[in-house]
Amino acid sequence: MTGHDGHAPFAYEGLDRVMHEKARLGILTSLIGHPQGVAFADLKRLCGLTDGNLSRHLQVLQDAGLIGVERGYEGNRPHTTYRLTAEGRKRFADYLTVLEQVVRNAAGAAEDEDVATGLLPLRST
Repeated sequence: MTGHDGHAPFAYEGLDRVMHEKARLGILTSLIGHPQGVAFADLKRLCGLTDGNLSRHLQVLQDAGLIGVERGYEGNRPHTTYRLTAEGRKRFADYLTVLEQVVRNAAGAAEDEDVATGLLPLRST
């Protein structure tokens, strides 16, 4: 159902399906706070994922242009670092803006229902 202006206020078109997945959301959140990048092993620990699961999600994010990968060595050991691309940082920030709107809308609707039923509001004004 759309409003009288033809706009569907709860369609949330900005909730990108690539990002809107629990593991990938965790990966992106880990990366946004580390512009210098995060090593594979650290991402695995931070997100609680197996090697295979993390690799699969990183590949999806890389294919979407959201993250970049840098492969090298630390001493004689392979070392892979992941970081958000400039486009990834922008798209993730846009995604978070839409997600914040979802939370505001849900909290407002719950508060309206609480007022209608005589319950206390979820947030103070």
